[in-house]
Amino acid sequence: MKPFLLIFLSLFCLASFAAELLPVETKTIEIYRKAVPSTVNVTNIKLAQNLYYGDVEVPQGSGSGFVWDDKGHVVTNFHVVQGGSSFVVTFYNDPKQYRAKLVATAKEKDIAVLKLEELPSKLFPIEFGTSKELLVGQYSFAIGSPFGLDYTLTTGVISALGRKIDGIGGVKINDMIQTDAAINMGNSGGPLLDSSARLIGMNTVIFSTSGSSAGLGFAVPSDTIKMIVPQLIQHGKLIRPGLGIGIVPDSMKKRLVNKDKGIIISYIDEKGSAGLAGLKGMTQDQFGRIFLGDIILTVDNQEVNNLDDIYQVLDTKKIGDAVEVKYSREGKILKTKVKLQAL
Repeated sequence: MKPFLLIFLSLFCLASFAAELLPVETKTIEIYRKAVPSTVNVTNIKLAQNLYYGDVEVPQGSGSGFVWDDKGHVVTNFHVVQGGSSFVVTFYNDPKQYRAKLVATAKEKDIAVLKLEELPSKLFPIEFGTSKELLVGQYSFAIGSPFGLDYTLTTGVISALGRKIDGIGGVKINDMIQTDAAINMGNSGGPLLDSSARLIGMNTVIFSTSGSSAGLGFAVPSDTIKMIVPQLIQHGKLIRPGLGIGIVPDSMKKRLVNKDKGIIISYIDEKGSAGLAGLKGMTQDQFGRIFLGDIILTVDNQEVNNLDDIYQVLDTKKIGDAVEVKYSREGKILKTKVKLQAL
């Protein structure tokens, strides 16, 4: 009878312990258990030259990610995979390391997609929520691998919405989610969840002078991810609306016109939208003299003075939309309509 008594006592103790958990604790445990199978660790591997052994693979960092679909696509941050030649993905409670290849990136949004070269026996795609219905003050839960400690859960609240932070490539990332759930080095690319364990964002960056979390974490909204990732998988790139022009870098603009207002068109696709609308780029004569092109002042009545300005204006548009462009040509202010093309 003693073995049965011990089993009974053990079950009684476990039941008593579970009964002592607060409802919020039980809910948090449920969220973690539901989402952790969809969360992965991503190791970035770079091919380096060794004097004695030739090419060798060297791990140059790691981050987090999440399973997108049952075909083996994994979503993470661009800066997690940046500079890597190959990648290794690991899953919760699975000791095997799975090789993955890079499918495509949208560096302006800090998003990247990997594809597993070999699939585990079972994949658990993340469940998606919507970020447009988020409210400041609601609970948020982050899963990732801070400082290499795999599958760590941190909790907090949505601190603010619609934040704009510096991204990669000279443009800002709009509509970022701010949370005080601790996000540290290695959390990048991991899921930010709501209280139903649905993805509401991808942990991306912290604002800290020490490199550790100071209650200022930011995540790419899930609605942005849902819009971009299918394009990356289908087309291998992000297809954005544009004018079909190139612009002079800010550092050169001041030397050419010595003013901050507007953006100078450097070159133009004559068969593209801007070319068909009559806009002109810079030209050069037979003597090497350079003549300024049109200077765009506003797009749909919004000032555009640098790359980030025009990126943000066009980021709200769709391919095929017509926008009003006000520009300066030889001292005259002119206007034209441009139908946005796919870039």
